[in-house]
Amino acid sequence: MAMPTMAETIHVATASNFSQPLKLLAKSFEENSSHTVRISAASTGKLYAQIKHGAPYHLFLAADQKRPEILEKEGLAITNSRFTYAVGELALWAPQQQFTGEAKALISQTDIHRISIANPKIAPYGIAARQTLKAMGLWEQLQGRLVQGENIAQTYQFIASGAAEMGFVARSQLSEEAKTKGYYWAVPPNLHDPIRQDAVLLKRGADSPAAKAFLAFLRSESAKEVIRAQGYGLGDS
Repeated sequence: MAMPTMAETIHVATASNFSQPLKLLAKSFEENSSHTVRISAASTGKLYAQIKHGAPYHLFLAADQKRPEILEKEGLAITNSRFTYAVGELALWAPQQQFTGEAKALISQTDIHRISIANPKIAPYGIAARQTLKAMGLWEQLQGRLVQGENIAQTYQFIASGAAEMGFVARSQLSEEAKTKGYYWAVPPNLHDPIRQDAVLLKRGADSPAAKAFLAFLRSESAKEVIRAQGYGLGDS
């Protein structure tokens, strides 16, 4: 006779862009198991640094592939546990701008004083925004007007609060209603590298049946439906 699985609390570190979808996924997982999911959201770079310094996370849901791969090589994540759980999509949002022309023309307007992007040094969506602006030939001329958020959540807040007139956010952050307010542009994926977001089991989670179960749940069809509905593409998991 199989012994019942002991209830556990697992600690999941997630990139800020995925915090809302993860809350929905965690709720579903908790309803169908005896386990509890704690969520910590920040930029991928900040979470990586925390893990390096011993933060007690069981799982890491990054906004890139680079940091989970490095953690594997450093022996802080379990080899062969890594997979792409979502593919992020970038959008330009200017909620107060009633503009019908091309995005490049709007961004170039001199009366747009503050354009927000996530910090490219630590946030993959910031890297994608920088690549997009470079592809549009605008990166250099915008240097005095860029306002960098520590992560994509802060970037969104800068725009939503009016601290920045526009900026590049994750498409998943915008409701259908938000897209109809002001100016919205889904950035063509050929303007930046794919935002492939990888999940990995960390060393602390190696002996946790609950952490392994949650990682497996992320690859389930029911989880994929939630991820897709939240504005993401799917990986090859």
